[in-house]
Amino acid sequence: MSEPSDHRHHVRRVVLPSGKTIEVVYFDEQSPVRMPDELKRAVDHHPDLHVCMLCESELVYPVEWSEAGTTHWQVTLRCPNCEWTDTGIFDQPTVERFDEELDRGTEALVRDLKRLMTANMEDEIERFVTALEGDHVLPEDF
Repeated sequence: MSEPSDHRHHVRRVVLPSGKTIEVVYFDEQSPVRMPDELKRAVDHHPDLHVCMLCESELVYPVEWSEAGTTHWQVTLRCPNCEWTDTGIFDQPTVERFDEELDRGTEALVRDLKRLMTANMEDEIERFVTALEGDHVLPEDF
């Protein structure tokens, strides 16, 4: 028979920025992830992660992220306008606001894509109708 283990642990449910939920098991004998001092300062100076710290573009996106302790995320950010990149550790509420902003941006891109597709289709239909009316389309074109 195996002896009972005195390893203490706790399970924490973590919601990733993508919206996926995972369970993480923490063992008490492990030391928590320590945040380097330069990254601790980034938490206080970067409240809106979607805004570039150099050019103030609102198009900053995450390149990668990972959990950094029980209440923080380490996120690498990139600005497509000025090529600025930075890595910092941010609290859960800041990352959740960033995720909501990314969702809004995705929705805006999808809306614009649908409008562009509709406009392109209308233009193609108009050109095809004009070609049909002008007898520019022949049976051998198909």
